[in-house]
Order: sequence, then structure tokens, then C-alpha cells
Amino acid sequence: MPGYQTKQECVAIPGAHDLHIQSLLDRQQYADPLGEAEALGISSAAWPLFGLLWPSSLQLATWMAERPLVPGERILEVGCGLALASMVAHRQGADVTASDCHPLTETFLNRNVDLNDLSPLPYRHGNWGDNADTVERPGHPAVSGRFDLIIGSDVLYERDESGKLSGFITLHALPCAEVLIVDPNRGNRSAFNKRMADAGFTLEEIDLSGRDAQGTPYKGRMLRYQRGHA
Repeated sequence: MPGYQTKQECVAIPGAHDLHIQSLLDRQQYADPLGEAEALGISSAAWPLFGLLWPSSLQLATWMAERPLVPGERILEVGCGLALASMVAHRQGADVTASDCHPLTETFLNRNVDLNDLSPLPYRHGNWGDNADTVERPGHPAVSGRFDLIIGSDVLYERDESGKLSGFITLHALPCAEVLIVDPNRGNRSAFNKRMADAGFTLEEIDLSGRDAQGTPYKGRMLRYQRGHA
């Protein structure tokens, strides 16, 4: 791919088929010739983060592999990056939409869908940042509608004092909905938890600490929010 280097590897997902994933070679990659990322508020340091394999994304993909398929359920992944969880759910037959704000996420998603012989996976532009209301991507439809389940991994990398992420999730969650967020204990969940509670969600925290499928130690938790469930 022009402007940056990639690698391809086989990623083991417990409870699901392995995924063949093309990702960025390392965190030193950067290419923004048209200034799209800059316009979206993505710095050169943050630019490669979407295209790397993150431990929390493996945790979320594993969770989705083990979670029973619910007929008719609509799923949205926010800040999907390489979208491992979305591809796992998609392969199982779930109605899932992947979303992110990085201008190259869809390119990598389509490539990885092809590498795994999957049917096309719906993708939408999803930005909850400070410029979310002012910067759009022409030709790239934004997230719309409401969903039964919203998932994300390592999206609490900043304090949610302004409520951007919780507001985005609340906007797209059905009155009866579940939200699953894998948090690698970044310490930014307090404000987010409060805003989710204000939106009517109850919280269950599940310890995920242990070793992942590659045997690498992991420390984190699943934040499971529910609203409108009996």
C-alpha cells in the first residue's frame, strides 16, 4: 500500500476460526497526503494506532466468539480499528456494522474481509471527537440508526468529561440495549460510567485478567452496560 508498510499474520481467536489480518508494520508508519487525517483531528503520532493489533481487541473478539448469536440483533462496533470483533460476529452471521473515524480503516477492513473469504461487512464513518459535528467525509456515510448491541475495545483512552463517547453511544443505542467495552485499566472510566448511568445504563464489571490466546499476560476488564433489560 502506498506511503506505509504493512504485514500479514494469522491471529488466533479462541472459539472462532483464525483471522488472517493485514496490519501496519509498526507504530512508525504515517501517510496523509491529502490531509484527511489532519482535518479529522488525527495527529501524526495517533495516525498508525487504528492499524495495529491491540490486546483489548483480541479480548473483545474472543468475547464475541463465545457470545450466543441473537436473531435479529443489530450490532455496532465503535472505534473498530482492524475490526477483529466485527469480523468474528460477521462470520457467525450477525448483523454487524463496523465504524471508525480514521480515513484508512475501511480500506484495511475490506482487505481483511477479502483475506478471510467473507462477504462484504458494512462500514460507516463514526466520529465522536471534538470535531465530530463539523468534519464529515464526503462519500463516506456516517453511522445512523440505533442498535441492540454496541461494542468497543480500548476506546476509553481519554477522560470522557465532555461526554462525547457516551453521547455517541446513547444516540445510537436502542431503549433496550447492551454495551460492551473492553478497558485495559486505563483509569478513565469514572466519568464515562457516570454518564452511562445518567443515560439509564446499569454496569457490570468482569475481570478479564489472565493470558490471551498467544499466551501474553493481559490485565483489563469487560464493562457491560445494560438498559431496559428485565
